[in-house]
Amino acid sequence: MAPARLLYSSCSLEKTLLCSCSFYGIPTPSVQWWMGGAPVGANSVDSSVHVTSTILAPWANSTISLTEQPKMSTSLLCEGKNQNGTHALSILLMPRKSYFLPQTFMKGLIQGVVYGAIAASLLFFCLIPLMVKHIRMKLAKKIAAVKAEKSPKVRACQEPKLSLKPKEPEKSTITPSSESEILHRLP
Repeated sequence: MAPARLLYSSCSLEKTLLCSCSFYGIPTPSVQWWMGGAPVGANSVDSSVHVTSTILAPWANSTISLTEQPKMSTSLLCEGKNQNGTHALSILLMPRKSYFLPQTFMKGLIQGVVYGAIAASLLFFCLIPLMVKHIRMKLAKKIAAVKAEKSPKVRACQEPKLSLKPKEPEKSTITPSSESEILHRLP
């Protein structure tokens, strides 16, 4: 006795979608396909769905073929079961050409552009006061420099300064004089 176990599965897409499941179990499992929650009969031929199953004990193989594009987000389930257990494989089918995807992409792209423009505008408006302040500071420095060049007080300060060191005393020359002249000069 062995419960049903999925041992192999595959899906390929060319002109049609072709999916296969292989189960093993004792007793041999039965295989059932489900599409969109509804069972699809074995060996049934529908205009868009074709199921083929073969049993070689203890193996059960089944293949489903879809010729039409599935509806958006259709689920496909391959289920194998016997009296000892059930095992299944779930596949989510998406149509090849989805008109929903480009619409979603375009909506997201437009939102991204709008939000980006808003963010850039807000950043620009926040930076304007800083740029104005920077320009005003540069202009104030230039004006101060021009005023400093034209102001006479500043120019006087910019002229070479005189040395504050006292000059060396000149050598005095003594001339002989008479005593009477010296005494006469004294008070």
